[in-house]
Amino acid sequence: MINLLDFDQKGLLAFFQEIGEKPFRARQLLRWIHQFGESEFANMSDLAKSLREKLDAVAVIVPPCLIREQQSTDGTRKWLLDVGVGNGVETVFIPDGERGTLCVSTQVGCALECSFCSTGRQGFNRNLTVAEIIGQLWWANKALGCTPRNERVIGNVVLMGMGEPLLNFDNTLAALNLMLDDYAYGLSRRRVTVSTSGIIPAMDRLREECPVALAVSLHASNDSLRDQLVPINRKYPLHELMAACRRYVENAPRDFVTFEYVMLDGVNDSLDHARELISLTQDVPCKFNLIPFNPFPQSGYHRSQPDTIRRFAELLIRSGLVVTTRKTRGDDIDAACGQLAGQVRDKTRRAEKGTQVTA
Repeated sequence: MINLLDFDQKGLLAFFQEIGEKPFRARQLLRWIHQFGESEFANMSDLAKSLREKLDAVAVIVPPCLIREQQSTDGTRKWLLDVGVGNGVETVFIPDGERGTLCVSTQVGCALECSFCSTGRQGFNRNLTVAEIIGQLWWANKALGCTPRNERVIGNVVLMGMGEPLLNFDNTLAALNLMLDDYAYGLSRRRVTVSTSGIIPAMDRLREECPVALAVSLHASNDSLRDQLVPINRKYPLHELMAACRRYVENAPRDFVTFEYVMLDGVNDSLDHARELISLTQDVPCKFNLIPFNPFPQSGYHRSQPDTIRRFAELLIRSGLVVTTRKTRGDDIDAACGQLAGQVRDKTRRAEKGTQVTA
């Protein structure tokens, strides 16, 4: 059976053509699936009975199933969703007033091995399908009681959960298309953010095919340190990454790139590091999001002291940079940045080999 959650509008149009139906039926179905959260063809009242019966025979609408839900004292909610064969991915909703942000995963685990990230320590199993990526948004809307579309409380979606989105490019792209499609979720490009550790060819492709807001996991001010913290830097060093960021801004819905920078005590948080960042990014339209490190077992790292983070931020601000310090949310349920782990049947055997912390 074909899972229709795997199709963006282009894919659904092709599917309806194959089964001999008119194109407008695809747009009707998009609304039923994504705006109304409907998974039963029998309930789609403006579709002909013959079409509903045809769809029942060949297709399904199946999002990931819930394994476990947790809620933080600050209102943050985390769902562990079953993606089969012993694997589970985590999705987080962070409320902010009447609306909030959904943090979505794109892979089961992560192959990049960033040394300060719990997800990276879990190893890697596989890419998520389109249905498994967009299904997190579909499922969260249902769980939050947010249908139809004008009642939704998810105002922003960030692809900052488990995995590197740009290493699952095609499925991520189709999911982005659905998030932006007025017949589906109708989100603004400014309200959808892809986070990347710096996969430069895919950044350039995203710039051309679906430019949304971009966040880059920077975390270091020089190549030597970033090679340790974010090993993909050995392939795509900082001078190439900065050039890619400048190119991206040309097509971006926002006129800047956000640099995510986790604050690690005694590792990357000195004023000399701040001065290096000022020099590194002087030609890149950007803002900085400083993230106090969120601990997890055997990480080998500690969170920078509040005064250290404050002085670091003040130096960047005095240079003319826009800087925010992220408020930690959901850390009591391991839902904060860098803490998502899920359930990963690790094909990389990283847990057996052990992960070397080089801080």
